[in-house]
Amino acid sequence: MRIAPALFLLAVLSLPPTPAAAHGEPKSFAVLAEKALPAVVNISTTQTDKAPSWPRVPPGSPMERFLEEFFERHGSPDERQRKVSSLGSGFIVDPSGIIVTNNHVIADAEEILIRLHDETELEAEVIGRDPKTDLAVLKVSPEEPLTALEFGDSGGTRVGDWVVAIGNPFGLGGSVTAGIVSARKRDIRAGPYDEFIQTDAAINKGNSGGPMLNLEGEVIGVNTAIYSPSGGSVGIGFAVPSSLAVPVIDQLRRFRETRRGWLGVRIQRMTDEIAASPRYAGFGEARGALVAGVSENSPADKAGIKLGDVIVGFDGQAIKRMRRLPRVVSETEVDSTVPVEVWRQGETLQLEVTVGRLEEGEKIMNAEAEGEIEIGELGMTVATPTDALREKYDLDEEALAKGGVVVIELESEGSAARTELEVGDLIIAVDQDDVGSARAVRRKIRAAKAAGASSVLLLVNRKGMSQFIAVALK
Repeated sequence: MRIAPALFLLAVLSLPPTPAAAHGEPKSFAVLAEKALPAVVNISTTQTDKAPSWPRVPPGSPMERFLEEFFERHGSPDERQRKVSSLGSGFIVDPSGIIVTNNHVIADAEEILIRLHDETELEAEVIGRDPKTDLAVLKVSPEEPLTALEFGDSGGTRVGDWVVAIGNPFGLGGSVTAGIVSARKRDIRAGPYDEFIQTDAAINKGNSGGPMLNLEGEVIGVNTAIYSPSGGSVGIGFAVPSSLAVPVIDQLRRFRETRRGWLGVRIQRMTDEIAASPRYAGFGEARGALVAGVSENSPADKAGIKLGDVIVGFDGQAIKRMRRLPRVVSETEVDSTVPVEVWRQGETLQLEVTVGRLEEGEKIMNAEAEGEIEIGELGMTVATPTDALREKYDLDEEALAKGGVVVIELESEGSAARTELEVGDLIIAVDQDDVGSARAVRRKIRAAKAAGASSVLLLVNRKGMSQFIAVALK
């Protein structure tokens, strides 16, 4: 049956509102864009590219001889350094000139130039940066206060909410795109604290570091990455949520570095198969973080956390997923003492841990990975000999064949410094037991202290000559 045009129009007007209209779908983003655009900046960086750019040619060929003569006259490509530039986005968070962007936008930059919305250009300095969350804070010195954006609560963002992205895609500054939140808490394996907001708002190369805004004009995310087989937007973009970004930015502004909490455990996911194994009988559904390793003398070690424990709570927060623990620990104040709930052999234990500082813990772990260990009981640092250390300290090859570790640092106030021990000495044995690694030395010294000894006897080789040296324990 054919419906007359007037009757059809009346029927359409009488239909109930669509779900989008019922929930207040915006007719325009113009007002939001007008307020936010002056606070969004374009960032250009310059760095030196030292990579050689000459072609590889067969040795002894006529082309090789030609290139040698050419480089003699004009200089080698290694000597001619090339300046390269890159573009990104950022946004002002303080009228005095504080700007937030991505770490990868300004990494290795020698010069950073900020272009404001009114085309004013200002040089910027790096206040601090954090590769783990890909965030950085910059500072410019404007003549007048700048327009700034405020952070909102990303925790209240729902899948399906409208969001707006503003940035500098492909160098086209001040570009505004809109979309919805496609997903929350995405883990894209970009870092240890991944909980990205996913959006279908167009984000392209150059948008990195720009703000993701809610309809109130608040920053709920920092645009960081895209998934794109082609290099352009395919409707899958990611932003660091403000709940993660704000604490990091605050620390970078206050200290010029991050100060995260550190527990000192290596963890893995608690699977259904592991939870069903005899060792974990009665544990129930898979949850928490399974402890697969405990760093020696770490906060976890001192608190009594053991290999095989399952951490199910930290500082009053339930740990349901393994990846939740690193973030909760990192946000805990350094040197604070907090409760830790662990499941061990059929019972739940309440332990207390004094949180360390991640940055210091990483230094210790990196040094130990390289064979360097600080022996606090003696006030010295020892290392497993390497080719570089053998050459530096002219270590005796015959003594090295028996093992041992080399002294690389003596603390001025330590007991070792008050003996005949010197930097470059090779420690072959502790209390007449041979030692083949830095860890073995520390283990022997701690065992002696635990047994109540007041000193340890070191067998030391110096330039082929061996002697015993007694060192007092703290």
